[in-house]
Amino acid sequence: MYNSEKPNPEDLPSTGQLIRSTIIAIVSAVVILFTIVLPSEYGIDPTGIGRALGLAEMGEIKVQLAKEAEEDRLQQERNSPSTKPTSSLVDRFFATFLIGSAAAQTASAPAWTEEIRVPLKPGQGGEIKLVMKKGAKAEFSWLAEGGRANYDLHGDGSGNNISYKKGRGVTGEDGTLEAAFEGNHGWFWRNRDKQPITIILKVRGDYSDIKKFL
Repeated sequence: MYNSEKPNPEDLPSTGQLIRSTIIAIVSAVVILFTIVLPSEYGIDPTGIGRALGLAEMGEIKVQLAKEAEEDRLQQERNSPSTKPTSSLVDRFFATFLIGSAAAQTASAPAWTEEIRVPLKPGQGGEIKLVMKKGAKAEFSWLAEGGRANYDLHGDGSGNNISYKKGRGVTGEDGTLEAAFEGNHGWFWRNRDKQPITIILKVRGDYSDIKKFL
């Protein structure tokens, strides 16, 4: 049996060095928590670094997906077994009819400046946001081609967050978005159908840029 060699006391770290190393490790963990973990996982960005790195948007999408899943679970619990969903074919017919009628009535309106297509697989989410000043207005019209989608019209920026409107199993919507504060304002969609769908978004108005998170 071999006797292990005892370390030289001079080679061992001092108490001060151990304390210093512990403090550095704690500070590093706190920095990582606030700059990477919170923005990328929960959309919380107290330092602003997460948004600069594109991590805050990732966290917001994760939070939204979790929220949508919980809302779906609660909705299924509230629905009785005899409740039948409205036929998606009928939904698409009325949505197409109504949107087509509205378009005919506003034929003299300015042309849409942007048309964006967002393909979504079953269960997949996507987000489009307009960069807007406070009080700026943008007209929009979107259609869920091939099915239905859950959506959340919301905004964030300047330390603020707001949800303007939500919908479940919607085939389309049009209206005017007025920014409550300077920042990013737009839509998060999630495909809740069993087949792929495509969100077709048309916009025009007072915005400086469009951000896509797909």
